[in-house]
Amino acid sequence: MKRQFGYTKVRYRGLAKNTARLYTLFALSNLWMVRQQLLATAG
Repeated sequence: MKRQFGYTKVRYRGLAKNTARLYTLFALSNLWMVRQQLLATAG
């Protein structure tokens, strides 16, 4: 999951930043997993 979006290193620069990065990563991965369904619905 991390390698798809370039998040190969974990950076501990603050809990808020890490949380924001994780939420973004999970949102992108969810979209990545359902992309076929989204494309079928749109087209």
